[in-house]
Amino acid sequence: MRETAVAYEASSPLPFAETLARCREELAKEQLGVLSEIDIQAKLAEKLGIEGEPYVILGACHPPSAHRALEAVPEVGVLLPCNMTVSVEQGRTMVRAMRPDAVMGILDHPALAEVGKDVGARLARVIEAVVKPLAP
Repeated sequence: MRETAVAYEASSPLPFAETLARCREELAKEQLGVLSEIDIQAKLAEKLGIEGEPYVILGACHPPSAHRALEAVPEVGVLLPCNMTVSVEQGRTMVRAMRPDAVMGILDHPALAEVGKDVGARLARVIEAVVKPLAP
């Protein structure tokens, strides 16, 4: 897994559909619910007639953390939920999750730093579990 300025990312050894299913399972294990799911490829095909590789955005939320963040800084809601993506890029299945510490850091509030660190650790564990080979 590698970190970018705003995301954790890794290439999955699994096909797209299996990676997406594993993301949902691993999010649940980390007490992150999926509030929204957007099939970007389907929307591009519908709205623009563009065919492309699969790309899905999962809007994940850890309710206790979201509550703490919103209580501390209500405007943080524009940065929620924490998005995770599964896509096919150049023949590889990629999985990414936002780095809430980096994204919430722009609001420079101590309570958000704590929330960002906790939720970020959960999302990083999700990606690590998803891309780890399954035991036979």
